[in-house]
Amino acid sequence: MTAEDPIWVRIGGGLELVPGGDRHGPADPNFPPPGEGWQMLSANGRLVGWGRDNGKAVARRAVEAGERIEQDRRSHLLSRLGHKLRSSVLALQESARQAAFGRQELLEQIYDQAQEVGRRAAAVEAVALDPKDIARAVVIGAVLNLAAPGAAGDLPPDAVVRAAEPVLVEALTRAYEWMGGSGTVIDGRSVDDWWRLELIASATREPLPIPELGEPLVRLLVDTHLQGWLDASQPGRAVIFLPKV
Repeated sequence: MTAEDPIWVRIGGGLELVPGGDRHGPADPNFPPPGEGWQMLSANGRLVGWGRDNGKAVARRAVEAGERIEQDRRSHLLSRLGHKLRSSVLALQESARQAAFGRQELLEQIYDQAQEVGRRAAAVEAVALDPKDIARAVVIGAVLNLAAPGAAGDLPPDAVVRAAEPVLVEALTRAYEWMGGSGTVIDGRSVDDWWRLELIASATREPLPIPELGEPLVRLLVDTHLQGWLDASQPGRAVIFLPKV
């Protein structure tokens, strides 16, 4: 096998084809990628990808490629959000300057701009920080009561995942907002070693003012920080796989 041959590399809890960019998941020995002849790649007892042969060099290539892609995407998202945060801060400063020189009608606008700065700063923080919370057993239904209070749907009471609870709350809150908030339908079912959550968008869903706070941020939180997998291939819905306890 040469360095140019395609392999599936693990990125968080999902897989990506290199080269090519196709996605597949979750990363699980029971869910091999499409096509024939793929062999599981392991390192230290952990699935790290799939290749046409399963030698140590191929597994090492998969690990290195996965880490590089993960870091590049995180840096790209952080850069985009940082740029938008700086833009909103500059707009707030200009409005405050004009209000100080007599433009009293800008006071209400200043409040709205300050709120926007806060939202963008929170998004930057979510991307930039490495979560230190230890993964433990978390009941998904309890988290959804906080993260998606206006959602409908059906979730089994025994839906328990292994996750850092603050990160899970953040991820499901962002996913809920991305799908339109109140009116979103969230259903869950067990699939082997995973809980599969399907979010169907609210009928009143509108595009997010900051697109990066939707799929890109949710993917980072789910795939990387929670070691799950986000499938956003179907319009108007998102499927999230989270590891069982």
